[in-house]
Amino acid sequence: MTETLIPTPAPRRGVPPAEECVIGRVLERRAGAHPDRPFARFPDGASWSYRDAWDRARSAAVGLRELGVVPGDAVASWLPNGPEALAVWFGTNLNGGVHVPLNTAYRGSLLAHALKLSGARVLVVHAELADRLALVDLAAVEHVVVVRGEAPAGELPARVHGPEVLARSEEETAAYVPAEVHPWDTQSILLTSGTTGASKGAMISYAASHASATAGLDGILDHDDRYLLNLPLFHAGGTLAAVAMLSLGGSVAVVQGFSTEEFWEVVRENGVTVCTLLSVMMPFLTQQPPGPQDRDHPLRTVLCVPLPDDVAGFAERFGVAVHTVYNSTETSTPIISPANPVNTRSCGRLRPGVEARIVDDHDQEVPEGEVGELVLRTEPWGMSHGYHAMPEATATTWRHGWFHTGDAFRRDGAGDYYFVDRIKDAIRRRGENISSVELEAEIRAFPAVGEAAVVAVPSPQGEDDVLAVVVAAPGAVVDPVALTEFLVERVPYYMVPRFVRTLGELPLTPTGKVRKFVLREEGVTDGTWDRESSGVRVRRERLS
Repeated sequence: MTETLIPTPAPRRGVPPAEECVIGRVLERRAGAHPDRPFARFPDGASWSYRDAWDRARSAAVGLRELGVVPGDAVASWLPNGPEALAVWFGTNLNGGVHVPLNTAYRGSLLAHALKLSGARVLVVHAELADRLALVDLAAVEHVVVVRGEAPAGELPARVHGPEVLARSEEETAAYVPAEVHPWDTQSILLTSGTTGASKGAMISYAASHASATAGLDGILDHDDRYLLNLPLFHAGGTLAAVAMLSLGGSVAVVQGFSTEEFWEVVRENGVTVCTLLSVMMPFLTQQPPGPQDRDHPLRTVLCVPLPDDVAGFAERFGVAVHTVYNSTETSTPIISPANPVNTRSCGRLRPGVEARIVDDHDQEVPEGEVGELVLRTEPWGMSHGYHAMPEATATTWRHGWFHTGDAFRRDGAGDYYFVDRIKDAIRRRGENISSVELEAEIRAFPAVGEAAVVAVPSPQGEDDVLAVVVAAPGAVVDPVALTEFLVERVPYYMVPRFVRTLGELPLTPTGKVRKFVLREEGVTDGTWDRESSGVRVRRERLS
């Protein structure tokens, strides 16, 4: 007998109705229509049907409500990917609360900042992280719920609870009545990754989350897909996977991270058909020795951000369709590419429902082909509606009715959009503008370099000098003189870095973005090679 599924609604203009985008309403519908259909698989072999997910969400909601969580309240979730993380997220939303997932790498001042910013009175934490709480100001937190282990031995200025808060009786769960929630209500606050400074909390409505997860992927995913949820749930890419599958009636395979050695085994064992890969992950997979098992897997769709050069080779070797998208915590997948794009430098084209302009410092549109800042707008509630508790940052970023991405872009005559650089990462040297993205690509082409980041440092002559921070490839040593000679033949003279610093690893966010503000603050350190003091001269070519 063929299972009859709730049809996936076609993309429409305007705010979607609550039964299509509010998590509690969608989960209840799915559980009622096809309760035994798989929704989630976990690393320990456990799994949830849609009915299980609905029951676990209501159980968590009962406990959180008893701790005082009412509509509009923030609940901070400091958990790795797993069943507790999903239960807290869904249970919070059933109560009309706002889910605030926190980076599990936080500690010290970063953790204190996140807790204060969230305004949460309830924090759910993994036992192995709980000891860090004794070292920071808990701000408004009154209740700490500890799961997966014992509560910390030390005293905390909050009431500590065990995992029983989230596991309530069938009688309590059956009697639970969810709060009334609207598409424009805030579903979550996602903290930006902080590549340019302290994290901000982007407020994401149910309508915006639904748009990000489905509007750009129409025709690419359907209810038969299983999405590998390998990005953390405190990252927009992790929540996108879960919301997309919930919206479509598909399923997720939840893991706690990416492993090159285990990737294809995880894909096969879990029946994964779609995944998101960050740009550094795809080359790791390509570098593995080829073999007959390369196409022995169910994976058919890969979203890679950004694209590496050899997309066609990866797609052919592994038999998958590769797309790329442009997205951020605040936006909702505004740009997406076709499958296996030949033009790997492009992010793709605008999806329906999004308007875009490329503007100068005065918000005037630049001519086609020129570089400016990408600004976006959608229909109401189609993207983040501001930064939590940061009205000035909200007003600055959403000025003149457009969201200012902070990203430098250009657009060609065919409607393709090209990411050039972060506005704050752009470098101006001797009257010339330098794209750090383009220069980093050339530095990585040097055989001894594994990873590279380029930042501006102050120059005695004014404007900027260029600092290249490199990580050597395995078994290699980076010779700054040889690297300079290599670059002289590949880039304009003004792009050749003055300074080269070698590190064992770059400072990264959990999603693989380089924290360039750290490199800028550290600047030229002891041991940094200086081309000019070393007597290596790079001059502008004189033409006759």
